[in-house]
Amino acid sequence: MATAFVGGAALGAAFGEGFAVLHVTVKDVVSKARMFKPILKHLESTLDRLAPTVNEIKQSSEQLDLPEVETKRLVEHMEVGEKLVLKCLKIRWWNCWFKLYYSPKLKELVEEIVRFCQLDMQVHSTRNVLRTLVNVNVNLQKVDSIVDRQRVLCKVRDPPDFTVGLDMPMKELKTLLLKEEVQLLLLTAPGGCGKTTLVQMLCQDDQIRGMFGDNILFVNVSKTPNVKVIVQNLLNYKDMQPTFQIQCDEDAIDQLSQLLNHLSPNPILLILDDVWPGSESLPEKFKFDLPNYKILVTSRTAFPRLQFTYHLKPLDDVDAMTLFHRSASLHDENSYIPAEEDAKKIVRGCGGFPLVIKVIGGSLRRQHEVVWHSRLMKWSDGQFYFSSDTELLAHLQKSLEFSDDKVIIKECFMDLGSFPEDQRIPAAALIDMWAELYKLDEDGIQAIVNLQELNIRNLASLVMARKDASEVKSYYNEDFVTQHDILRELAMHQSSQESIGQRSRLIINISGNNLPKWWTEQKQQLINARVLSISTDELFSSRWCNIQGSKVEVLVLNFHTKNYTLPEFVEKMDKLKVLIINNYGFFHSKIRNFQLLGSLPNLKRIRLEKVSIFSLCETLVPLKSLKKISLFMCNIGKAFENCKIQVSDAFPNLTEINIDYCNDLEELPVGLCDIVHLKKISITNCHKLFALPEEIGKLVNLEVLRLRSCTDLSELPDSIRSLHKLSILDISDCLSIMKLPKHIGELCNLKELNMKGCLRLRTQFPESIMDLEQLKLVVCDEERARLWEPIKEFLTELKVEVAEKDINLNWLPK
Repeated sequence: MATAFVGGAALGAAFGEGFAVLHVTVKDVVSKARMFKPILKHLESTLDRLAPTVNEIKQSSEQLDLPEVETKRLVEHMEVGEKLVLKCLKIRWWNCWFKLYYSPKLKELVEEIVRFCQLDMQVHSTRNVLRTLVNVNVNLQKVDSIVDRQRVLCKVRDPPDFTVGLDMPMKELKTLLLKEEVQLLLLTAPGGCGKTTLVQMLCQDDQIRGMFGDNILFVNVSKTPNVKVIVQNLLNYKDMQPTFQIQCDEDAIDQLSQLLNHLSPNPILLILDDVWPGSESLPEKFKFDLPNYKILVTSRTAFPRLQFTYHLKPLDDVDAMTLFHRSASLHDENSYIPAEEDAKKIVRGCGGFPLVIKVIGGSLRRQHEVVWHSRLMKWSDGQFYFSSDTELLAHLQKSLEFSDDKVIIKECFMDLGSFPEDQRIPAAALIDMWAELYKLDEDGIQAIVNLQELNIRNLASLVMARKDASEVKSYYNEDFVTQHDILRELAMHQSSQESIGQRSRLIINISGNNLPKWWTEQKQQLINARVLSISTDELFSSRWCNIQGSKVEVLVLNFHTKNYTLPEFVEKMDKLKVLIINNYGFFHSKIRNFQLLGSLPNLKRIRLEKVSIFSLCETLVPLKSLKKISLFMCNIGKAFENCKIQVSDAFPNLTEINIDYCNDLEELPVGLCDIVHLKKISITNCHKLFALPEEIGKLVNLEVLRLRSCTDLSELPDSIRSLHKLSILDISDCLSIMKLPKHIGELCNLKELNMKGCLRLRTQFPESIMDLEQLKLVVCDEERARLWEPIKEFLTELKVEVAEKDINLNWLPK
């Protein structure tokens, strides 16, 4: 199978031929080499699934510009692999040494082929590549696709690990749903009864999955549904573009009809979760005369106009007690075990509502006996039936009792109400808020501890990405919080106990241009809030009334429009320390009145999400107090270069900048390198970033440089040798980096280096790496770990951690 390499087409042909020969050889040997049957079966299965992808690479090789060195190397390895597979036939069963020797080599071959195809996908993928691998284009579309799918929650989430009392309701609901005459089915129960969890269990059922397959579509409708947004979500989820611009609800319904006809005649299940009173006509709009098309609606209200309804009942005493025991950790030997009658008394007071049981149980987890007895005295009202959400909220308030040393946890819980319903709350945004409001540490460790406490008490759900050792205490950009809508209402309810002007936390939700009556009645509405949150929808025209918020320290602005005007009253918020701007619409939003920020003498942190920024400093007045800028999914353009004064003069005391998923960032602005106070730079998932300026060496106070998943970044400038205070360097998943800087050894304070997923970094490290005497931890994959083995003899305190391999085949076409 000798091969000559000439150009992209020849590389593709050689790769395809090598793969085909190996594939055929494995299929021929797998049934004959009994001793190696498991590993060969795995190899055969992998090659079967990779075959369509390899064919795509082969057919498109002229356009792909395949990496020559890696392709040649892999073809050679496949030739060796073919011989290795044939040798398996000759090894007898008693020769265990050969099995130990050959099995890892076969496994390495499997992983190398997968990595190559995965690398090819990552470097050349398009918007559809994760599902089809048909079109090969640029990383920008891949990033858009991944982020959109994270944001557009049209995929049913998995149910919680532990559920109780829902098996029989699930069977009954399934039986009713699958009846031929049922096209639209309503699942109803009060809030906190487990409707969404029951739907999640239903969608995990083998019969339901077998029938509907990938055509289970989940939409969280919420209190103020928008048909255009719902349909756009569904189109995005199924990788379809609208055939014309959606201008109104009628256009949206027309597009939905086209989508469903495209999926038909395969069975389709559309789930409309959390439909509120006043929106009962919405499911009717989504009805179409299609075979095997069904709609499942969940709501707290039983809508009489819907013919088929399933009523989910609260838990019975046995199931309620089981859930309470688990929520309160009564199985834990370190927990106080109450008398059975006392436990029953508490459970009876929860009315069989799973959410209430979990929250009440979580509030008692590992509490002292005295606390239990104190709570029992207060909760001595016995059986309690929640006839309304108001009564439910009143009962949930019982869980918000914290000891004096944890009273801040309650404040943190109420802060979660500052973000919109059914949206993920970035942990990084909460870290910014709480660092200033409650003087928590800058690195966010205590904020995460607080979120974990809320998670333990079942008041919120903290979702943390898998972390390597170097990230556990320093990187939270991928972590987020979700919250049941009843708990969000509880947070808002707790924040609204005082009059508007006296609240320490003012949360305003605006539908259309309907500002609250209290706001329009007075020309100069005076408020004493420290936290002000204003949420608007896509119909809002940015016509603001005035507010005097001289005490506001945190301002959260949530919106959905393509154009957004900062309210004029921001200019007078002299105590404002944190500004968080979140665009939840589909398109990037242009922000007007950005120059108002020049009037804020105490502004320390700015976080912008999904906005287009012309200039970060539109005045001649520097933001002297600004310490941190975070840009997530923003169009940066020349936002730094367009400042009316030099960047270093505009932000003279900036110490941290985070840029994540900003698709148009190609080069780090040179001006940033003049901000000598910078300590942390984090540029992640910016796939077009291809270079860092040589001037980065001027950042002599830089301690953290994080460049993870910048797939086009090909090298680090030699000037980083001057960063003598740098302690953390993260280049993980920088697929194009092929070597480390020659003088990297001059980073005399470097303690942690994360280089996992640097698949092209295969050459020996520069000699100077022996001088990294402070280096304590390296995170990498197995291949890079082997390069570190001889170096560990000189750097005796160095620990090389092999990161968990994330080689999976989920990205292949199904």
